[in-house]
Amino acid sequence: MTTTMPLLQINKLSIAFETDEGMVPAVEDITLSLQTGQSLGLVGESGSGKSVTSLAIMRLLPKKTARILSGEILFNHPKQGVIDLLKLDETQLQRIRGNQIGMIFQEPMTSLNPVKRCGWQVAESLIWHGIAKEKAAHSRVLHLFEEVKLPDPQTVFNKYPHELSGGQRQRVMIAMAIACNPPLLIADEPTTALDVTVQKSILDLLADIQQKHQMSMLFISHDLGVIHRVAHQAAVMRRGHIVEKGNTTSIFTQPAHPYTQGLVACRPRTDIRLVRLPVVADFENAARPVSEALFEGETPSQREQRHRKIYAQPPVLEVKDLEVNFITSRNLLGKPKKWFSAVQKVSFEVYKGETLGLVGESGCGKTTLGRALLRLLKPAAGQVVYKNTDLATLSESKLRRLRPMIQIIFQDPYSSLTPGIQVGSAIMEPMKVHNILDNDTQRKNKIIELLERVGLEAAHYKRYPHEFSGGQRQRICIARALALNPEFIICDESVSALDVSVQAQVLNLLNELKEEFGLTYIFISHDLSVVKYMSDRIMVMEKGVVVESGEADKLYFSPQQPYTRRLIEAVLDPAGSQKI
Repeated sequence: MTTTMPLLQINKLSIAFETDEGMVPAVEDITLSLQTGQSLGLVGESGSGKSVTSLAIMRLLPKKTARILSGEILFNHPKQGVIDLLKLDETQLQRIRGNQIGMIFQEPMTSLNPVKRCGWQVAESLIWHGIAKEKAAHSRVLHLFEEVKLPDPQTVFNKYPHELSGGQRQRVMIAMAIACNPPLLIADEPTTALDVTVQKSILDLLADIQQKHQMSMLFISHDLGVIHRVAHQAAVMRRGHIVEKGNTTSIFTQPAHPYTQGLVACRPRTDIRLVRLPVVADFENAARPVSEALFEGETPSQREQRHRKIYAQPPVLEVKDLEVNFITSRNLLGKPKKWFSAVQKVSFEVYKGETLGLVGESGCGKTTLGRALLRLLKPAAGQVVYKNTDLATLSESKLRRLRPMIQIIFQDPYSSLTPGIQVGSAIMEPMKVHNILDNDTQRKNKIIELLERVGLEAAHYKRYPHEFSGGQRQRICIARALALNPEFIICDESVSALDVSVQAQVLNLLNELKEEFGLTYIFISHDLSVVKYMSDRIMVMEKGVVVESGEADKLYFSPQQPYTRRLIEAVLDPAGSQKI
C-alpha cells in the first residue's frame, strides 16, 4: 500500500433512480477521498444523497431501481491493491463486505435479525469469513461485547434484539461492524434515534475503536454537532451535490457556502436566546442579504418582564402527586402481581402562555407523564386539575367534551396519520366528532386556512401522507391539533426525528402559533439545547421522578443535580464542540 493513495477514493460518481416519472438524480458528479486512519464526515439533510453514497460503496443499492450512471469507487485493498468496487461481482463483494468494509446502520432494530440471538448474529460474520470457528467465534464475540462496553456480555450474547435498549442494540451493531477488524468503517446516522447521553457514549466509543484499530471512518449525519465531534474532514451535501468540503473546524466555524452557513446557524444556540431561529432559506436567498436582525436575542430584562406577566396569573394546569404504574406480571388467574412505577408522585403547575420543557432520557417517564395528563393512560393516583376540573377522575363523556381544549403532537407524524386517508379528511375527522363548525364546506375552508398557516398549500388537502416529507407531515399534525381550537398542546418529541434545518422551521412555527393563538405548551424532548430554546421553565425527569426544575436559562447554566449536568455536557454545539 502506497502512502499517497487514499484508502477510499470516489471519483465523479452519479446515481439516479428509476421512477414512474422517469430517472430522478440522487447523486451528481461527486468526488471524495478518505485517507488511512482518518475520519470523514458527510453531512446534509434527508434526501441530500449521503446515505445513497454509502450504500453505493457497499453495493447495496436496490438493483431494480438504482442506476449508477458514471464514476468509480476505488478501495485500496491491503492484499489486492486498488480495486474498483463498482466492477466487482457478487461473490467478490461478499468477501469485501464485513471483512474489509464494515457498516453501522441507522436503525439497529431493522438491521438485526429479530429471531436470532444477538451473539450468534455477530459470530456468523467471523465464521463466514473464516476468521474463527464456532467455539473461537463465541469467545471473540464476548471480547467484542466487552470492547463496545455492553454490560454482562454473556447475557447479551443470548438475548434477542427486542430484549435490549436502543443504545445496547447499536453497540451490538458496532461489534458486528468491527468483528473482522475492517480497515474502513461506514457509520450511517448511528446516533440519530438515541438520547443525547447515549449518543455521546456511542461517539466516544467509536472514537476509541477507531484509534485502537487504526480504522478509517466515513461518518454520515444530519447533525452538525456530531460531525464536528467525530470527523477530521467534512463534506456538505445538498440535493446530490457536494457544496463544500475541507477541515471540519474550518467549515463549521467559517462556512463559505450559504447552505452550510444556514445549517450551522439553524441549530438552537446555548449562549444566546434568539427570538427566531435562522433557517437555510435565510442564507440561500441571493437577492436578499442576511440581516443582522436574524441574530437578535431576547434580553434578560425582556424575558423577566414577560415572565412576570405569565406568573402573575393563577396556573391553568395543576398536577399533584401523579403516579402511573404498568403491570409487569400476573398470576395464573390473571390478577396483577407486580407493577413498574413509571411516574412517581410528580407535582407541578403550568401557566397560561407558558412553555414548560420536560427533558430526560428514554425511559425516564416523560412521555408517560404527557399521556397521563391527557388521560390516554389512566393514572394510579394523584390529580390533574385543568381549569378547576380534575381530569384524572373525570367520566369518559365529560372528558370527551374537554378533549378539544388539550391536544398532543406526537413524535412520529407518519404513524400518527392513516396512510390510506387524505390529509384533509384526517384533519376534518376530529372536527366532525367534536362538532367544530356547522358543515363540511366550512370545515374544509378552515382546514385549507390552517394548512396555509403552517406553510403548506391548499392543493395538499387531497394528498396522502406518503406524498410528504417528514417536516411536512409534522406540519399536518400541527394543523390537525389546531383544527380543534385548543388552548393547551403537549408536544411529545415533536421535532426529534427531523433534520436540524426542518427542526428550526417547525420550532419557529410552534412559537409563532403560540403567540397568534394564545397557546400553552408542554414541550417534551431528550435534547436539552432544543428544550432550553423553547421553554420558559424546564423540568428534568429521571426514573419517573422530577429531580430538578426551574427557569430555563438558570437551570441550564447553573444545574444543581449531577443528572442534569450530564444531560448538559452531552449537548453538541456545532460551533463550539471539540473533536474527540
